[in-house]
Amino acid sequence: MDWSAAYDNAGFIPEAAGYLTRWPTEAAAFRAEAAGRLDLPYGAGPREAFDLFTPEGTPEGLVIFVHGGYWRRFDRTDWSHFAAGPLTRGWAVAMPSYPLCPDVTIPEITDCIRRAVEAAAAEIPGPIRLTGHSAGGHLVARMPAAELAPEALSRVERILPISPVSDLRPLLQIDLVETLRLTPESAEAESPRLAPAPDIPVDVWVGAEERPVFLDQARWLAEAWGAAHHVATGRHHFDVIDDLRDPESPMVAALLA
Repeated sequence: MDWSAAYDNAGFIPEAAGYLTRWPTEAAAFRAEAAGRLDLPYGAGPREAFDLFTPEGTPEGLVIFVHGGYWRRFDRTDWSHFAAGPLTRGWAVAMPSYPLCPDVTIPEITDCIRRAVEAAAAEIPGPIRLTGHSAGGHLVARMPAAELAPEALSRVERILPISPVSDLRPLLQIDLVETLRLTPESAEAESPRLAPAPDIPVDVWVGAEERPVFLDQARWLAEAWGAAHHVATGRHHFDVIDDLRDPESPMVAALLA
């Protein structure tokens, strides 16, 4: 089996490049209109910062969205518009960036997101919801076992990984393994599927038209954790997150339940 092809989403999605060029433009337009604060640091590194979008009035709580990109691409400013659904429902939304492979390892990225969650939690009181896409889905699923500060972890009431990579061991077979600086030891330690199920409600979301390995990855996590498992009809890896922009979508309803 060609594992590199198996995990290549863009190569199998028609007009994939259009998503990658459209997202930053739509995100910039959203930031120009949305209320909030940008570039809040959670660490000393240039990518260790988050944007915080706030609704009118007192927030219902805090949603934290972690972007994907194979742990090696993108920035929070490419994804701002995906805050729209929860924001319209009265929730504040934090979107962190993080250092990328190969400058750092995946365990180091996990620790960055832990610190980002703690910093965002200090800005907004109330319940917390964690969601993320692809590599971001992996990162939010890592949080229950990532030594998150108790005062932040105790407020996390739901985790919604979207198209997550829940078992990193198959990635040891892909061409990018050296870029990801992945070892057998780190692949095992960083696999949420292999961690104890958290005492937090989890909804695993994936598109029905995704690559078979991503359908497997989502199912593995749902089965390992006894989590809810949603397969979105007609959605592929790049458009499965579109429902985050719709305040009335089933995805946003599940996230904020």
